[in-house]
Amino acid sequence: MPVLRLESVSLAFNGHRAVDGLSLRLEPGEVYALLGPNGAGKTTTLNMILGFLKPDGGSIHVDGIDAVADPLAARARIAYLPETVMLHPALTAIENLGYFALLAGRKIDAATARNLLADAGLQDEAHDRRAQGFSKGMRQKVGVAIALAKEARLLLLDEPTSGLDASAANDLGQVIRGASDRGIAVLMATHDLFRVKDVARRLGILHAGRLVDERDAAAIGPVELERLYLERLAA
Repeated sequence: MPVLRLESVSLAFNGHRAVDGLSLRLEPGEVYALLGPNGAGKTTTLNMILGFLKPDGGSIHVDGIDAVADPLAARARIAYLPETVMLHPALTAIENLGYFALLAGRKIDAATARNLLADAGLQDEAHDRRAQGFSKGMRQKVGVAIALAKEARLLLLDEPTSGLDASAANDLGQVIRGASDRGIAVLMATHDLFRVKDVARRLGILHAGRLVDERDAAAIGPVELERLYLERLAA
């Protein structure tokens, strides 16, 4: 059974179709990059999957749950990492993880929290540090640890590589591959063509709310991907 299934999903604002007949399917452990410029409909799509926006038409299922009819049940199976992961600045990484896990209905001890943070790639010396001074990459790792603690089936990432240097982007790629190895499906909404290609199994190009192309990431090189992307946006 697919972890995420969108069938002919559409949503309009003031007569303008932000998403137009979008269909997507993600299997367990699959990493999918939804590419497109600002305004293409990427964040709107994520908000519909999360149940914050209700589509005008079509269906959305998360781990077999109708996300339109029962958004709370669907959301319980989702972990969402926005462009900037918000943590409580006065709490340590371990304390933040324990707090957010408790909000998701799971109580974890410090040893489990340390293991989850390590699995998410956060260095040991940062576990007991307050989050106030964390970089974006460190915040993302705590966010991924929260997803692991929640035992999410679907991980949604909104512009995950924005503002990251090459080292932090490489770390993020390793974390995403680790989540995939655990069977978590990952949907990345981004306009970064090159960094996501190394971690995504499939790539989709979203333009004006429509999925205008879809490719196997391993079958297309970076130069060809850039050419295809520009061609599809110009069409």
